Amino acid sequence: MTTPPSHPPPDRPAPRIGLLGSYGGFNIGDESILSCVLNCLRSQRPDAQLVVFSRDAEHTRAHHQAADQVLGWEGVSLSHVLDTLASLDLLVLGGGGILYDGEARRYLRLVRAAQERGVRTFAYAVGAGPLREPDDREAVRTVLAAMDDVVVRDEESRLVLEEVGLERDVVVTADPALLLTPEPFTDTMMRDEGIPTGARLVGMSVREPGRAAEKLDEGDYHALLADVADFLVRRLDAHVVFLPMERHDVRHAHAVLSHMTAPGQGRILHGSYSPGQVLGFMRHLDLAVGMRLHFVIFASLAGLPVLPLPYSGKVFDFARRTGAPALVGVAREQAGLLLAEVDRLWDEFPQRREALRVRVQELRATATETCVRCGNLLDDIDDERADAAPRPSEPVAANEPGERAEPAAPVDVAVSSAGSLSV
Repeated sequence: MTTPPSHPPPDRPAPRIGLLGSYGGFNIGDESILSCVLNCLRSQRPDAQLVVFSRDAEHTRAHHQAADQVLGWEGVSLSHVLDTLASLDLLVLGGGGILYDGEARRYLRLVRAAQERGVRTFAYAVGAGPLREPDDREAVRTVLAAMDDVVVRDEESRLVLEEVGLERDVVVTADPALLLTPEPFTDTMMRDEGIPTGARLVGMSVREPGRAAEKLDEGDYHALLADVADFLVRRLDAHVVFLPMERHDVRHAHAVLSHMTAPGQGRILHGSYSPGQVLGFMRHLDLAVGMRLHFVIFASLAGLPVLPLPYSGKVFDFARRTGAPALVGVAREQAGLLLAEVDRLWDEFPQRREALRVRVQELRATATETCVRCGNLLDDIDDERADAAPRPSEPVAANEPGERAEPAAPVDVAVSSAGSLSV
């Protein structure tokens, strides 16, 4: 889905728009967000110069041809990054869950540097939390307050920003990946993965513990998901396919398989696939049980009965918005409840299917609102540049001989001893 472009004056110069997020092939969800944000910006300004700040520039160049320029920003020359920032008309932060402890300050240093160079800034359906570290809280509180517009993807993120002390309007829309277009996942690809095409298939997503899921106990949740997988093998005569949404998920999928009593009925998707192909793979499934947010989003887009395993608020929030069963956590003592819930989901889904379709369509429409707001900001930038342009009859003011231009404002960006951006 695209949004009709705005209609600025035909003689306006093409804007340069930067995109900053957790891009570079580390996570399929983040890559799906980048695809959708690029599509949005291209729909709003077909002639724009789109510049992606990537954590792995080579990967982004290879997989996102919609980008006109890709710049690596971790551990590289400070001057080159700041020169590129200064050349922008707009810097788009996100989307995705990047405002959390240990990461927020890294991204917001670049946003602050852009602001101090007069670049407009826009938070594109970002996710926030957890935010407990003082440096990250301060960065969020001050940098987001100076942004032109702040849009978050869920109510949980808005509440986190409110608790941090951000004093400004924050708009809640939906995750940009809801606008992803599926690509074919062919029968040949299925055979190459060793997945039977005539069998009932259940998709499963697991993840590693970490800052975003710090309360997970590995042993407990590996055993719990193995119980669920074995139950679905018996209950539905199904094969279970694990979909790694990032590279660390593979190890945890193997760990769940090792706990299963029927590991021969399990497979792990090993190939390297685009987000659109992963979404296309969902059409082969009959049921989905998962932890990763974008796995749950993809399953919902495909119209599958999906049981989210809410390790964090963002998954719980999405489950609530789609009407999916929303458990309170992932712990071994909840095995009985979880098995009963997935059994009920399977039995009742024919009656739930239409309600899910309607809710997903509503969320997709909500996701387009972020794109519209970004287009409105681009219109404002066009108007501002038109007002600032000298009239043909007016001479352009020049500095008097010997007069020096005002120096740029100092930039609050951490620099390593080697002169690179601190990460």
